[in-house]
Amino acid sequence: MLQSFHEDCVERAQHAFGRGGLDRRGALRLLGALGLAPLAAGGSAQAQGTRELVMVNWGGIANEGFARAYGAPFEAANPGFKVVQNSTGPSAGRIKSMVDSGSVTWDICDSSATSARLLGKQNLVAKINYDIVKKSDVISEAFALEHGAAPYSFSSVLAYDSSKFPNGGPQNWADFYDLRKFPGTRLMRRDALAVLDAAQMALGKDPKNLYPLDTRASLNKLKEIRRNAVFWANGSESEQFMRTGEAVMGQIWHTRAKVLEQETNGRIKFIWNQGLLQAGIFVIPRGAPGGEASQRLLASMLAHPEPQVELLKFLGNGPTNPRAAALVPEEFKRFNPTDPANAAQQVTLDGNWWGDNYAQLNQDVIDIITG
Repeated sequence: MLQSFHEDCVERAQHAFGRGGLDRRGALRLLGALGLAPLAAGGSAQAQGTRELVMVNWGGIANEGFARAYGAPFEAANPGFKVVQNSTGPSAGRIKSMVDSGSVTWDICDSSATSARLLGKQNLVAKINYDIVKKSDVISEAFALEHGAAPYSFSSVLAYDSSKFPNGGPQNWADFYDLRKFPGTRLMRRDALAVLDAAQMALGKDPKNLYPLDTRASLNKLKEIRRNAVFWANGSESEQFMRTGEAVMGQIWHTRAKVLEQETNGRIKFIWNQGLLQAGIFVIPRGAPGGEASQRLLASMLAHPEPQVELLKFLGNGPTNPRAAALVPEEFKRFNPTDPANAAQQVTLDGNWWGDNYAQLNQDVIDIITG
């Protein structure tokens, strides 16, 4: 099953906690920086007269930090409200079933730009009220869509094993596709998203004018290296393919690239150049019981840069508030996808375009991979 970025964040945090890379004291310290400690794992009882807003994510210690980092500032500014965690997993299918049944119990859900577009076209999620949510609280319009807005970001970047390339490693997607100059197995996600964008850049299209993609050309480009590639479905797989040397370079999430770079003392490197910067979108199901308060919660999530910076430290999620970059400690700037120096080298993935084209293109990519 294909894993989402935030599901992978949860897995990484749980793994770090389980193997001792993040002990209980360290976890509590990080959660405490978010205003979360002490924190009970199972949620909290509803106080008399308190209105609950249900935020739906993917569970685990990472989810506690992710959800309540945004809930705490809202609760402080809105006495009488409590943001509670639901770990059910907010898939598009579950949102659709809930809305179709007329029994919506969720107020705000972790999603994606693609899903927000698809759900919006089916009238399953509310339009974002930009009189309440402020577009000035995100770094660009790509993080404030018609049916969703993004309090975090992530990137798909090019990572490579520098020991395999003593004369210098790949610097762009054209190099990634050049098997003669840079021989060896490639690694890509088992998905069309970001994979076809990279193929388009490998064909030489100006990254500043990447969309719409020439889909036929991009699919044909992918076919060129299909027999020299392996494909990952979850973040831990992407690490393992690189760690064992089964792949010499790969397109992976920046959070996993950071782990590999640090673990190998820089032998496995990654570059921001031509990375695909993506919006971590939240959506509001149509008929959410919180009503306007759900919009105000989303506005709060975007408006406070300090918790976003703490989540960068804790999970690796990039902040999206434009005031956050100045608050990021020097040692974390290298790994922040929205640091101005890093963001300037990347392409912001067009979630609306992908929402209109994803279903067919993803099937086309799967057919190439399995064909």
